[in-house]
Amino acid sequence: MTTSLITGATAGIGAAFARRLAHEGHALVLVARDEKRLAEHARDLRDEHGVRVEVLAADLSLDTGIAAVEARLADRSAPVDVLINNAGFGNRGGFLDASTADELRMLKVHCEAVLRLTTAASAAMRERGRGWIVNVASVAAFLPRGTYGASKAWVVSFTEGAAHELAGSGVRLMALCPGFVRTEFHLRAGMGTSNIPNWMWLDADRVVAAAVRDLALGRTVSVPDIRYKAVVGLARITPRALFGRVSTKTGRTYGPTRP
Repeated sequence: MTTSLITGATAGIGAAFARRLAHEGHALVLVARDEKRLAEHARDLRDEHGVRVEVLAADLSLDTGIAAVEARLADRSAPVDVLINNAGFGNRGGFLDASTADELRMLKVHCEAVLRLTTAASAAMRERGRGWIVNVASVAAFLPRGTYGASKAWVVSFTEGAAHELAGSGVRLMALCPGFVRTEFHLRAGMGTSNIPNWMWLDADRVVAAAVRDLALGRTVSVPDIRYKAVVGLARITPRALFGRVSTKTGRTYGPTRP
């Protein structure tokens, strides 16, 4: 049976991946900080889909949390075939409004955790000659968006580089770059959403469906929805200073994830 490990698994895109993969018959390892919520989500998935669901409570902003998930990914006796690095968060306000400690915590979750978990998973997957890794980034990776955008740009670049190095090994990597997704992301960060036009919102289940399709097609970067493909295309040809002024009006962060 295929086993998938998902971080940030109790809400938003993480929960949507869990539903989709459980529906396809995958056994699951769900990772998040809230142990009670993890247990409830696992029970619902078991009841609805009849699959094996394991829970691992871990805070990926801490070394101990990252190490616990690394150890699970490295366990050759219970191999993980699919890794979804989805955990993440946003800080409210402008660059100087967030504390340095909060910004460093963001880099810990978005960059260090993704690096360490991808490394642990891909090493085990390469030995078996198969495996899929999805690192959830954001459309913000292509925009001048402060620490959040910079961290997601790192995720995209890192994933592309690792995918190139592992080409032919049977291990496939992809960076998923959604725009605004209707999740708990903005509420948890204390961010208002009234200034975000309705046309910019995406559905988490549709984002996951697009990601699964793009992964099967062998793409290393997935931008779900034609609207955001246009945004990324425009960002590539528009002077960054100009695009930065425009993008700032829609709020500081794009993204659905949570540690």
